[in-house]
Amino acid sequence: MRYCKRCVYPEIAVNLYIDDEGICTSCRAFDKFEALTSEFWKKRQKRFEDILVQYTKTNTGNYDCVIPVSGGKDSYFQTHVIAKKYGLKPLLITYHGNNYLPEGDYNRDRMRHIFDADHLVFGPSVEVLKKLNRLCFRKMGDMNWHAHCGIMTYPIQIAVRFNIPLIIWGEIAWDISGMYEPEDFVEFSNRNRHEHALRGFEWHDLLNDPKEKLAEKDLLWAKYPTDEEILKIGVRGIYIGNFFKWDPNHHAKMVQRKYSWQPRKKSFDRTYRKFSNLDDRYENGVHDYLKYIKFGYGRASDHAAKDIRTGYLTRDQGIEMIKKYDLVIPKDLYYWLKYVGMKESEFWQVANSFRSKHVWRKDKQGNWIKDNIWDTPS
Repeated sequence: MRYCKRCVYPEIAVNLYIDDEGICTSCRAFDKFEALTSEFWKKRQKRFEDILVQYTKTNTGNYDCVIPVSGGKDSYFQTHVIAKKYGLKPLLITYHGNNYLPEGDYNRDRMRHIFDADHLVFGPSVEVLKKLNRLCFRKMGDMNWHAHCGIMTYPIQIAVRFNIPLIIWGEIAWDISGMYEPEDFVEFSNRNRHEHALRGFEWHDLLNDPKEKLAEKDLLWAKYPTDEEILKIGVRGIYIGNFFKWDPNHHAKMVQRKYSWQPRKKSFDRTYRKFSNLDDRYENGVHDYLKYIKFGYGRASDHAAKDIRTGYLTRDQGIEMIKKYDLVIPKDLYYWLKYVGMKESEFWQVANSFRSKHVWRKDKQGNWIKDNIWDTPS
């Protein structure tokens, strides 16, 4: 395992590269964005306003845009900008995967009151969700495939059905891998949805499983609209992070102060942050633990890398957070096993089959081991 000398990311992270100076592409991209002046961001904001005018000037009887929301801090920020700053009328769309924490339920359900916005919440059958949890865990090592699919598919279905061409997404993956430059203006694409969010699988790949026996009618919400349908409406998904400087810590403080948004009351088992992924009890827990099993790093590494770059943590503090959290087996594993009716022995058999040979090896006692960042000279 090679780790970035500035943040804490390992080189195995998706689309990441560590250069000859030991600095990762994510840190290099962050430096480019940090160098941008306030004048640059003013021009970006003007470009965003021009897009809004383009889509709303002839719109007299429809929603101004779709905003996919979970009820999280970033959802509040997106909707604050659209509904409060610009006074538009969005349609809020939520995919409900039956994973919400109590604080997440509270934050989500308040959005239509706070922002004077219509809010459509959709959730598949719970029995179908249980089947998808089990099937996708066995098939791709990701019980949350249904959530990634629903979040990235259902809002586009609604945009087509209700004739709403503009979709406002939140953060773009600048700080995950450094794969984009400031001038790229990346927009939503079905290719990114399919290859990244859906792990290369579609709904039809989940049919005909002899154990779960899912039917096409169970997965209507997972069908992405056709190219013809997209082009007829002119659906376009833009990321608000292209136009406003993105800082999750700032967003969390702002929405708590302005809208009484609630962070997690209890600590998470696998990360120190309390304001991320409240819409999904597994995202910071057993789902993230599976990422750790696969690639040797987890949510605490993600959060520490971001917070080191933005100055909320030193690198030494970040390493201590990783040492404390990344190895932890979360308690929600047992919640999930009971939810889907799976034995723990099967979980470990399947999970261990996804360990990357580039990361993990066994010691003489048969224990899985890897190169940890706290054992690696900086």
